[in-house]
Amino acid sequence: MNGYNDYFSGGKRHVLVADDEFINRELLENILEDEYDILKAEDGEMAYEMIKQNRNTLSLILLDLMMPKLSGLELLACLKGDSELKGIPVIVLTSDQQSEVESLKKGAADFIPKPYPQSDVIKARISKAIELAEDRQIISATERDELTGLYTSEYFFRYCELFDKFYSTIDMDALCFDVDHFHVLNERFGIAVGDEILKSIAERLRTIFTDSDCILGRKTADTFLVYCPHREDYEEVAVRASQVCEELPAAIKIRIGVYASCDKKLVIHSRFDRAKLAADKIRNNYSAFVSFFQEALIEKELFAEKLVAEFPKALSEKQFQVYFQPKFDVRGGKPVLASAEALVRWVHPTLGMISPGAFIPLFEEDGLIARLDEYVWRGTAEKIADWKTRLGISVPVSVNLSRAEMYDPKLVELVECIAIDNGITTKDLYLEITESAYVRDADQIVERVKDLRTHGFFIEMDDFGSGYSSLNMIAELPIDALKLDMKFIRTAFEKQNDTRMISIVIDIADYLGVPVIAEGVETKEQYLELKKLGCAIIQGYYFSKPVPAEEFEKFLLEKKVSEG
Repeated sequence: MNGYNDYFSGGKRHVLVADDEFINRELLENILEDEYDILKAEDGEMAYEMIKQNRNTLSLILLDLMMPKLSGLELLACLKGDSELKGIPVIVLTSDQQSEVESLKKGAADFIPKPYPQSDVIKARISKAIELAEDRQIISATERDELTGLYTSEYFFRYCELFDKFYSTIDMDALCFDVDHFHVLNERFGIAVGDEILKSIAERLRTIFTDSDCILGRKTADTFLVYCPHREDYEEVAVRASQVCEELPAAIKIRIGVYASCDKKLVIHSRFDRAKLAADKIRNNYSAFVSFFQEALIEKELFAEKLVAEFPKALSEKQFQVYFQPKFDVRGGKPVLASAEALVRWVHPTLGMISPGAFIPLFEEDGLIARLDEYVWRGTAEKIADWKTRLGISVPVSVNLSRAEMYDPKLVELVECIAIDNGITTKDLYLEITESAYVRDADQIVERVKDLRTHGFFIEMDDFGSGYSSLNMIAELPIDALKLDMKFIRTAFEKQNDTRMISIVIDIADYLGVPVIAEGVETKEQYLELKKLGCAIIQGYYFSKPVPAEEFEKFLLEKKVSEG
């Protein structure tokens, strides 16, 4: 800011006196020289050159309106049109009261009449003008996002509130712009390229929302906010906003959440929370660019908050129940129970059975999943031990490990202790790790899996076929079984029974020496075709849905009888 650093390093603020009268220049210098370093110019052109040369240190301009070569009003116009100079405060020196009004309209901060008033009055006006200018510069430096030049979220919300105060009748929309998978762009192309993308998006938003009634801000790394008069062309806006970096080898998708015709009784933050909810609704949906807020989204959000808030109580009251879905070995003439998968169900005292699809993603996002998984692991180990003791038979049961748990250095010790505490072996607990867990930080994950296998755990790669792994990567992974993703199976049979990809995966698994498990098998046709292709293990509704422990016991007893 002009002169600010100089002042605090022990120097004086610089003031330019531009007046064609020698006596006036000398008089002002005598009044001000104790407190300011004075520069002097005798005509408008000289003043303009001196202003440009000293633009980084000049704190104030005292400007006579009647000067040769370039008048004071003409110089004011030049300063106003220059982004680097317009912030320097100007006090006009004049005896013409009509010119005072015109000069204030052209950007002057104040005026000092001629003949000059007492020196204390002159000093007070100069001091006040400099103080106000420096305050504005401080505010300007903090209200704008350094990278994009848009308002920071704090000032964005403040200006939205001010706009509503003075223009309460204008129908306004709250918009949230998010870049899909921006972190991936940063990882692929580097932070510098990511920053350029963000700057390009900001510039594109400025070209789209040119109306003076539009307010633009940046909330977080890749989230932009716009408050604008209601409009109907958001599909076109989304396309234009996404065309910011066409030279990149990867396409950029920007999604827009729109809270149209805002309810102005809501606080401004809540309006944009609604826009964000709408934007999040189409995350990972590559065919949708614009999502409009609906009240149902609030209900969903409140429901999610309720589930998270009730998690500790549900855990302590054992509202979560472990269900078991059998897996059958189909390689022989008759399917044989080989193992099972433990799946958690939430039996809520008032809401009834809550789908895992409703609470598992929430707990993953809020960091609660590790506590729930450990609960399932312990419940599963207890049941295996109970079946061994009471029924004299058991089968291995697989439990799920989340990617977050794979980073826990105490994971191997924890799972092994659970087995030992319940009197079962590590061979009784199979561990399912999703395909996606192997992708990020692959080396660290692979080492953790190798450690688990060393301690005797059987490792199944879950959800294979969901689109993450390369064939080269699969050949290097330490796994004991390959589990085909349910959607992969379903898609293969929906597309005119085109099971060639399944056949290829089974061939790869045979080459690696690991069996293939197919989950989500629902029909006899699917079962027979998968058996024909060489699939080893079948899991799905064709044999049984996930059932409570007491219902699963019938499968164990049937196995015991068949083996007896």
